[in-house]
Amino acid sequence: MAGPLICVGILAGPHGVRGQVRLRSLTQDPAALFSYGALTDKTGGRSFKIKKDGKSKDCFIVSIEGIDDRDAAEKLKKTELFVDRAVLPPPQDGEYYLTDLIGLEARSEKEDITGTIEKIHDYGAGIFLEIKPPHAKSFMLPFKDEFVPMVDIEKGFVTIIIPDDWLKEEK
Repeated sequence: MAGPLICVGILAGPHGVRGQVRLRSLTQDPAALFSYGALTDKTGGRSFKIKKDGKSKDCFIVSIEGIDDRDAAEKLKKTELFVDRAVLPPPQDGEYYLTDLIGLEARSEKEDITGTIEKIHDYGAGIFLEIKPPHAKSFMLPFKDEFVPMVDIEKGFVTIIIPDDWLKEEK
């Protein structure tokens, strides 16, 4: 692999007793991850050849080459699957990959630097940005237009709106 790795899916656990696994896609077009060829783990050291066997309400049912029983499938639970960035299509105008947000400055509407985006979290109910201010604990902000009205990848920043009392600590 030549470029940075991008997470495109997560193995959610076994399905049945023959080694099939539930796979949650993280791509805009969920089926696109089947067009990328072999997927890897986070290190790029372990390769997974997947075959789509079916679909459930929120994930795909897949077979993975070399995995043929429930115990082996169970050991893969929560494994994140990655592809080389070069395999992915380039983003269209006004689009970007979420991973491109990591490291961008988070600025207020007055252009004051509030912090840096350290991580992206997606727990299934929406995407959150973890923002680390220079001299304070990091905080989470929903990645929605009302909180992040502008993203400028080329200039290296996002504009954020922090609601009143959002960062107030409870006593």
